[in-house]
Amino acid sequence: MRKELLAALLASTAVCAAGSASASDELAKMSQNPKDWVMPSGDYANTRYSKLDQINASNVGKLQVAWTFSTGVLRGHEGGPLVIGNMMYVHTPFPNKVYALDLSQEGKILWAYEPKQNPDVIPVMCCDTVNRGLAYADGKIFLHQADDKLIALDAKTGNLVWSATNGDPAKGQTGTSAPLVIKDKVLVGTSGGEFGVQCSMTAYDIKSGKQVWKAYSEGPDNQILFDDKTTALGKPVGKDSSLKTWQGDQWKIGGGCTWGWLAYDPQLDLVYYGSGNPSTWNPKQRPGDNKWSMTIFARNPDTGMAKWVYQMTPHDEWDYDGVNEMILTDQQVGGQARKLLTHFDRNGLGYTLDRATGELLVAQKFDPKVNWTTGVDMDKNSPNYGRPSVVAQYSTEQNGEDHNSKGICPAALGTKDEQPAAYSPDTQLFYVPTNHVCMDYEPFKVSYTAGQPYVGATLSMYPPSGDSNMGNFIAWDGKTGKIVWTDKEQFSVWSGALATAGNVVFYGTLEGYLKAVDAKTGKELYKFKTPSGIIGNVTTYEHDGKQYIAVLSGVGGWAGIGLAAGLLSPDNAAAWQRAAGRAAAGGQLESNERNVETAGLGAVGGYAGLSNYTALGGTLTVFALP
Repeated sequence: MRKELLAALLASTAVCAAGSASASDELAKMSQNPKDWVMPSGDYANTRYSKLDQINASNVGKLQVAWTFSTGVLRGHEGGPLVIGNMMYVHTPFPNKVYALDLSQEGKILWAYEPKQNPDVIPVMCCDTVNRGLAYADGKIFLHQADDKLIALDAKTGNLVWSATNGDPAKGQTGTSAPLVIKDKVLVGTSGGEFGVQCSMTAYDIKSGKQVWKAYSEGPDNQILFDDKTTALGKPVGKDSSLKTWQGDQWKIGGGCTWGWLAYDPQLDLVYYGSGNPSTWNPKQRPGDNKWSMTIFARNPDTGMAKWVYQMTPHDEWDYDGVNEMILTDQQVGGQARKLLTHFDRNGLGYTLDRATGELLVAQKFDPKVNWTTGVDMDKNSPNYGRPSVVAQYSTEQNGEDHNSKGICPAALGTKDEQPAAYSPDTQLFYVPTNHVCMDYEPFKVSYTAGQPYVGATLSMYPPSGDSNMGNFIAWDGKTGKIVWTDKEQFSVWSGALATAGNVVFYGTLEGYLKAVDAKTGKELYKFKTPSGIIGNVTTYEHDGKQYIAVLSGVGGWAGIGLAAGLLSPDNAAAWQRAAGRAAAGGQLESNERNVETAGLGAVGGYAGLSNYTALGGTLTVFALP
């Protein structure tokens, strides 16, 4: 069975099905028009694939900048624009401006919206003031604001239609995620795992903004929306399965945040997403498996009730959030049609499950330097079925005590963070932006105070021993379960990928390059340096018969937090980089250097060299053939 799955894994096309008339029916139909880009990931299956082929492997080297647009904000720009007919909708990080640009009038600004938010929300945002994008349906644009409000704007005028309070920044709840519209509801998660938030996924009525349901990641069954039919690896989870894995009332400040991407299967009528790290980062302070943090959820979008769950990293010791995208494919396996879900997790393992049942089919490392685990127990008769085997050397809790563990791969950034992969049905390959980074991790005791950081660990990050690159862009072959080709990058690849029918794959680099590579070989075909580092997601659309490629540049995010938050300067960047290099080589640091090295939750020292290549920015750059 395993060999058959490896032979078939990931080789499929996006899911699309019809259902009752609804906003999601409209969106599903609209997503089939490659001229537009109507959802954050292009389609409900999160493939980030376009059928446009005017730009292809033979002519992509002739790309030129067609036009640019300044957002007026200098922080990390994640996500990408929506394109619906002649209109393009562009978003920014805090203060979360939204622009409506008329493509038929040379990008004229038809309206602009800037919410009034308390700037006190900024220090409560863990890893930059990013926002991952907008959603569209029912003539509305939906925005998840930094202050954890979900708002609906009239797509024609920009007027506020309704506003819903999703969480309280005073308690550490913030908004960074892209909403997803499913039928008559808008679904949105929340951030705040570093502040001890009990995190959740919430559905709101698309017309009124009224809350329909809220499902927490941990707590009693009536809060996490489990019933006697909810399963994990094919077995009933049992009553109050979450409470049994937390000490006392720790679940109330347990994290498990839901700030990543969502996917939807219209045929199965299930929505899929992942939950993040448990709070605190110090594992000794929260004994147990800490369910259901680090978990893939499959829920009914009408009721929120969970059909199945799978916890990838029980009792997380390394901040390996499980929020990365779920990519949905249909596949023939052993002559049987199966509906698959593929997820490249921060913990360095690529998972495939049957998305109808939650059966675990494959768990493979997608970076050979991953060392915290020897792999996942795939024996269905084993009591540890589905659990990763932890290598004691890299545990941050040893003999019941906090332990300063060194050389853990991957770092807390993960082998891949939220930056989404793409899948091409033409090559039957996944294209995965990755971090090639390891860390030292020292937990310490921390007390909880509402609205204050609840981390309890210091980190430092650096490339794996013997390597100088901190990133790879890889093509993953499901037929062999191996990497087909790798493009090394000096820094982590923090942008989302785009695959096209033109046999071209696009991605961006932290230095600011938009790159186009051959989908089959990985050969670089084109690159252009945009005004700032790219952590946005590459998108494509067609207007007046011409194909365009668009990407937001604006360095930031966790990897770029040193620049985005002003923690790096030309004077200290070189010193910080030298300190990080000595730490990676096992050298001793002075006390002031240790503070520098671990700033930004460990990222500042490791990425200090970025200041030599790019600076803050906020620009949409659009490319086309001459």
